[in-house]
Amino acid sequence: MTLAPNLDLHLADPLRRDAQPVAVAPAVPEESPLAMPVQDLRQWSEAQAHTVPGRRAPWAARAFVFGGGLALTAYGAMQMYEVVSVAGSATWLQWLLLALFTLNFSWIALAFTSGLLGFLALLRRRRPEVPQGPLTTRTAVVMPVYNEATARTFAAVEAIRDAIEATGEGAAFDYWILSDSTQADAWIAEERAYLALRTRLGDGARLYYRHRPKNHHRKAGNIADFVTRWGGHYDHMLVLDADSLMSGDCVVTLARAMEADPDSGIIQSLPLIINRNTLFARVQQFAARIYGPVIATGLSLWSGRDGNYWGHNAIIRTKAFADHCGLPDLSGKPPFGGHVLSHDFVEAALIRRAGWSVYMLPELAGSYEESPPSLIDVAIRDRRWAQGNLQHSRIIGTAGLTLASRQHFATGIAGYVASPLWAAQLVVGIALALQTAYIRPEYFSTEFRLYPVWPRFDPVRALQLFGITMAILLAPKLFGLILGLLDGKVRRASGGGMRLVLSALIETLLSALIAPIAMLVQSGSVFQILLGRDTGWNPQRRDDGSIPFSDIVRRHRFHTILGLVAGVSAFAIATSLFLWMSPTILGLVLAIPISWASGQLTLGLALKRAGLLMTPEEREPPAIAIAAKAIEARNAAFGYDDADGLRALHADPDLQAGHLAFLPPAERRPRGAPQPDHVMAQAKVVEAATIDEAAAWLSPKEKMVLLHDRALLDRLARLAG
Repeated sequence: MTLAPNLDLHLADPLRRDAQPVAVAPAVPEESPLAMPVQDLRQWSEAQAHTVPGRRAPWAARAFVFGGGLALTAYGAMQMYEVVSVAGSATWLQWLLLALFTLNFSWIALAFTSGLLGFLALLRRRRPEVPQGPLTTRTAVVMPVYNEATARTFAAVEAIRDAIEATGEGAAFDYWILSDSTQADAWIAEERAYLALRTRLGDGARLYYRHRPKNHHRKAGNIADFVTRWGGHYDHMLVLDADSLMSGDCVVTLARAMEADPDSGIIQSLPLIINRNTLFARVQQFAARIYGPVIATGLSLWSGRDGNYWGHNAIIRTKAFADHCGLPDLSGKPPFGGHVLSHDFVEAALIRRAGWSVYMLPELAGSYEESPPSLIDVAIRDRRWAQGNLQHSRIIGTAGLTLASRQHFATGIAGYVASPLWAAQLVVGIALALQTAYIRPEYFSTEFRLYPVWPRFDPVRALQLFGITMAILLAPKLFGLILGLLDGKVRRASGGGMRLVLSALIETLLSALIAPIAMLVQSGSVFQILLGRDTGWNPQRRDDGSIPFSDIVRRHRFHTILGLVAGVSAFAIATSLFLWMSPTILGLVLAIPISWASGQLTLGLALKRAGLLMTPEEREPPAIAIAAKAIEARNAAFGYDDADGLRALHADPDLQAGHLAFLPPAERRPRGAPQPDHVMAQAKVVEAATIDEAAAWLSPKEKMVLLHDRALLDRLARLAG
């Protein structure tokens, strides 16, 4: 099926000075509320659950993954014990090293067995059964936005809508842009784009826009506000992210799957990364495409109907979500208290607790997203994810959760705790090597011994164990590479077998160099969170582009210094220790140039021209991606994201009328308690003679206050141009 983008370039942007205000249709339909009670995390009765008789958990898959992971961990721990107890006994430092190694090894062992399960399943290559038939339910396609690039987000919504209409099932879907934007320019840009798009689509577009005055509870609160006000209109909601794209067939298939399975609560698709060009983003794009299906398939098989939710590109049963996913505020202050930051894991666990199924369709094609363009951008996002996952330590004990849901929480927590554990293992290893080289044996210990306690290692066993560890660590990548080589379409689209293998080697090398940097960044995030520092919630930078070199040096200078100190120290202690630590040392010493290179378009595009790190979706872009890019270019030409919001509003009577029509009723404030921002905004607008003066004088907060106040907006409209 081909998808022709709806470009209509002859339609002018509504920003024009000579227009007269017209009546503006509401941006939202009549409300149809759903109650969304706050859930009790301490008490639960199975009588509250939606029961599904006859459902069986995939115990065989779980026994394979967790039993195999446990067996591998036991084997690794035994081998490590043999390494450190070659003298017949072990010191406390050696016992500590053994404990840290066992914890870290268990993490990669579990990833190995889960990936092996996915690999074996994908080797069979069974085609999934896709439900057929016309849709009889209603689905809201919702895109929450927060100070995003309007040209891109509205292009995605329009392209997805066009793609769904092309399937013939368009009447079953409505489209919502749920804005939590806190910047005046972003808010007005959204309204301009919405009015223009609604005009182009005409009557019956089923396109809605809502801006919240306060972004209470952030994205979770944004979705909850939609559910509690308009959720009653819809059987399902398909939740997108600001960088999401989904083909019409993918969306319709998810809706059909939800219809065909009345016990499903959330069905998650597997988003592939597309449209990436910087070096770092292309590495992530390649890894997600080649290795991602192996990992996702394994996770899907052992999770079964106790699956997880990643917050976007998934369809949700609206009533079940409303009944069981009202999130409470946690006691105390952030980072561990306050509102739930990583809400998606918690929503999946709560809706599963209530008996509804949560599962993934990893084989479903047509689900896409983008990724941050550089290592620093990932680190900024990862800081928020670290806080959200560690906050789950307050939620993992929630009453009534399934064992698999608790495992999802544990996995998320372990993913960030692993970094400081790895760092601690390296420190203990260095301390032991230092002790072996420079400290005299303990001749007089508390226990009677015939020989002194002298810490020693078995170098042969140590080398063997290192090889086993690296094999287990890299095996999921190898599984994905083998599947790619066996799949003729993927192999050809990746530039052939040789280029695919070379691309995998490049990805592995770059990942190995980045790993120690990421370890220290994540370790720093964990320690900051433990010290009580809240991350906040900043908009994510999604565009390709480099970061100023001075910022890169500032962020990574301590990583480089630490790498140099570790390298010199290791070499002074023992050449073997230096060689053992060389991958970690090299990554840290090169942290600044690696981070700089990660955000470079020229490097990423050079590899692309050489046919390296290519993916099938890059070689033959999906129709939905082509359409969205064309619409984004048209939107960019209108300059939505380039204009000053107040000046744009002042220049266009239609935009003024639309903005006023879309405003919610004003909240009454107590008499005698003026708000400072409102007082200052009013004083500045009254004193201003021109729109240029008002725009220059008002602070960002005062602009937002003005945009919510009808009287101040009327005064603004009367200013000279």
